[in-house]
Amino acid sequence: MKKGRNFRIQVGFGLVALTVGLVLKLSSYEFVDLILIISLVLILELLNTAIESIVDLVSPEIRAEAKVAKDVSAAAVLIASIGSILIAAFIFLPKLLG
Repeated sequence: MKKGRNFRIQVGFGLVALTVGLVLKLSSYEFVDLILIISLVLILELLNTAIESIVDLVSPEIRAEAKVAKDVSAAAVLIASIGSILIAAFIFLPKLLG
């Protein structure tokens, strides 16, 4: 199932980020930031999956409104994922470059 695959990929990236954080000896505040953004992305992915499943159940036929609901929930995950990359860069780059 594609949706489960996306969640597993995001969990994998989250675990990599936490491992890198341990290696780079992040401060407790940086770890909290990292955990919060990882959690946000995973929560939004779960909500996206729930919304897509409900839309498929309620409207099995293709409808413009159903597409909007699915697209908006997927966009929320995308925005959070982009934000997580920016936050990771903000946290990790100074430690890697300095």
